[in-house]
Amino acid sequence: MAIETIAVLGAGQMGSGIAQIAAANGYKVIMRDIKQEFCDKGVATIKSGLDRQVAKGKTTQEAADAILANISTTVELEGVAPADFVIEAVPEIMSLKQDTFRQLGEICKPDAILCTNTSSMSITEITGATKNPERCMGMHFFSPVYAMKLVEMIRAEATSDETVAAVREVSEKMGKVPVLCQTDTPGFIVNRCLFAFMLEAVHEYEDGVATIDDIDTAIKLGLNHPMGPFEMMDLSGLDTFPHVTEILQKLPVVTDWSTPKSLEKLVAEGKFGRKSGEGWHKYN
Repeated sequence: MAIETIAVLGAGQMGSGIAQIAAANGYKVIMRDIKQEFCDKGVATIKSGLDRQVAKGKTTQEAADAILANISTTVELEGVAPADFVIEAVPEIMSLKQDTFRQLGEICKPDAILCTNTSSMSITEITGATKNPERCMGMHFFSPVYAMKLVEMIRAEATSDETVAAVREVSEKMGKVPVLCQTDTPGFIVNRCLFAFMLEAVHEYEDGVATIDDIDTAIKLGLNHPMGPFEMMDLSGLDTFPHVTEILQKLPVVTDWSTPKSLEKLVAEGKFGRKSGEGWHKYN
């Protein structure tokens, strides 16, 4: 199926960002929210960003106008019925997402691809009651959408290979770099790693190891990160943190610092990393 029209559910920061990047790469976009004022605000946000790009010479007025012309809005969920591909970016409330996907299963074309932009929730739980769940999967964008290159693709239990291929194609056409999370694990790839890192920084602070400023400085200069863990948490919003950690508590608790078996095997085989020409990766 040729994908020409993409529906984005939600006109907030993430939804409007996804709508803009899709429209900028040639897709017709239907942006839906529950009130017209929310849709109008989303379009205004997109226009404001485009106006800044035009002023800085990063794009032309003609190109900006073409992007806006590719975006229409609706307040009715039935308004997304013509879409070939749907990206849900509604609030992170499981019951809301489940109900949305149940309705999408009835409203959309039988072969339409249905994706959720959730950052941590179970894709299988969100999409399990949807008609034809094999066409559903996670498609997690990062904020700000226009600048962040990554898209996490997350398989649900029923996701088909054809759906994965379609989501990969759309991601790449949007100018993103897709990676595949092969199991529906809490936190997926990025947040599962990131929150272990950020939680350890908080534990260091609470244990009196160092101040918040010194931990941020140490990570930035010692690991060459653009910002420290506390700066990153502040940027993301501390109110989002408990929601993600609640989901991550479903993972097994790491109780020791012993060397993982897979790393032990590499060392036993003489694969030490760059110094030996091979470790987790191979090097010339």
